[in-house]
Amino acid sequence: MNTKRVGDRGEEMAADFLERKGLRILARKYRTPIGEIDLIAQEGKTLVFVEVKTRRTARCGSPAAAVGYAKQRKIARVAAWYMQTRADTPPCRFDVVEIYAPSGGAWSVRQLENAFETTWG
Repeated sequence: MNTKRVGDRGEEMAADFLERKGLRILARKYRTPIGEIDLIAQEGKTLVFVEVKTRRTARCGSPAAAVGYAKQRKIARVAAWYMQTRADTPPCRFDVVEIYAPSGGAWSVRQLENAFETTWG
């Protein structure tokens, strides 16, 4: 399975995982001229902006470690763009969902709630 297919499958698994936990998926691959957010979900009254990282191994660190400062800022800017489309201003948080996808092994999912904070871009 190529890298794009692994990533796409990881995003599907993340969405299924979050839905099983009771979150409602509002958007998948939310794209703007300034970037993309993998998933936007709602948990109660809270909007959850989710970055999904899928890796075959932890050889280069955890998947969440790939969500560095620059990526966090980009996600925050896209989240701010999304918030401008809403009439309300609900509480928000930024999560990372890690997917481990070893070749020939069982895939696993881990959610890091409030993985980072932002000052909105």
